[in-house]
Amino acid sequence: MSISIRDIFKIGIGPSSSHTVGPMKAAVLFCEGLKSTKIDKQVTKIRCELFGSLALTGKGHGSDKAVILGLMGHLPELVNTELVDEYIAKVEKQKQISYREDFQFSFCPSEDLLFLRKQSLPHHPNGMRFTAYDETQKELFQKIYYSVGGGFVVNHSEGEDAEIVSNAVPLPYPFSSGEELLNRCKEEGICISTLVRRNELVFSTAEENTEYLRAIWNCMDKCIERGCKTEGILPGGLKVKRRAASLYRRLNNKQNNSDPLSLMDWVNLWALAVNEENAGGGTVVTAPTNGAAGIIPSVIKYYTMVNPKYQIEDIESFLLTAGAIGILYKLNASISGAEVGCQGEVGVACSMAAAGLTEVLGGTPEQVENAAEIGMEHNLGLTCDPVGGLVQVPCIERNAMGAIKAINASRLALQGDGSHKVSLDKVIKTMKETGKDMQSKYKETARGGLAVNIIEC
Repeated sequence: MSISIRDIFKIGIGPSSSHTVGPMKAAVLFCEGLKSTKIDKQVTKIRCELFGSLALTGKGHGSDKAVILGLMGHLPELVNTELVDEYIAKVEKQKQISYREDFQFSFCPSEDLLFLRKQSLPHHPNGMRFTAYDETQKELFQKIYYSVGGGFVVNHSEGEDAEIVSNAVPLPYPFSSGEELLNRCKEEGICISTLVRRNELVFSTAEENTEYLRAIWNCMDKCIERGCKTEGILPGGLKVKRRAASLYRRLNNKQNNSDPLSLMDWVNLWALAVNEENAGGGTVVTAPTNGAAGIIPSVIKYYTMVNPKYQIEDIESFLLTAGAIGILYKLNASISGAEVGCQGEVGVACSMAAAGLTEVLGGTPEQVENAAEIGMEHNLGLTCDPVGGLVQVPCIERNAMGAIKAINASRLALQGDGSHKVSLDKVIKTMKETGKDMQSKYKETARGGLAVNIIEC
């Protein structure tokens, strides 16, 4: 199996890659399945059932809206976020959906979109089942999908150990572990970003890859910009106030810039800005998930601030290196908060960001691997306990903390020679085992931790 960095960094819609992006893609896959089997014209009704974590926190994560948008034919990277409420209101009023004007069917959200909070499907906490019926209510077609984190979707027929992506093309420099990655770099005398750039050539041309990387950064940067300007209350009922815009004004108006720690305020700002946009249902980049989308952009912005003579190629190298680390976690553990807790989201993003920063600051492959290991080692056991099932508390601030940790992890690694006691492979294995041992109430179910220990107001 080959994973491209295009599978790690994807433009999507907030607030969750697993609970919003995944279900939207699954709904599109289901409808395309109806078309490919040529039974779409017989369909008069579709029903969707959400299980496990999708059922428990789906409302707060926008899973219901995502399913409806997917059944309409919208894709996460293309949907106009400003029109989402209008689309949903139309379906709720008409109780009917047209899939890309190809075929129509009845769909009443209150009856045909079910949150089965006490039921789970066997292979992953984020399970969903779609069923299509004809005019006699006879079942025509049924499919089970799992949203396994970062917007990845697999279907039931692929089995419990299904490959998460379909790429079977051999890579010129394959790696499935940190050790293999370092060995490949040593053999070729190249850095990690160069190795990944060469691997990406089997998926797209050099020009296409450059265009993709710059589009990803542009989306991240625009997200920061929007977050720094947008004020108001985040949706969902917790009445969480956006803070990035007011913080941005204060930092810009600060008369005394002698505070040696003011740069931390900017890093915090950029992370908050992205994740407030995510919580508001805006366009973000899964990096590697929506819940952790603010860490990598804020660390890149940190790099550009402390290195004003940076080149755009530096940002490409940052993303390529971070992507390599994300691939290792996807292959050997998980990036799903519902499966391993927030260590699989914020922890992985912190690890990726630390690696990317170390690369562009001139670190060796060994120092990059060390930075990635440090970034995760100090996020082990991090729970996913969203208050009210919303990606707001503690998720938004957690991105700011993750970004600061990533920068410090890079600095620690750059002070050494790359040798260290705990390898990245060992810490990834530990993260996976810790996630398995973690009680389900601490894994994106909103049934433990802060989710039940604060008073909602």
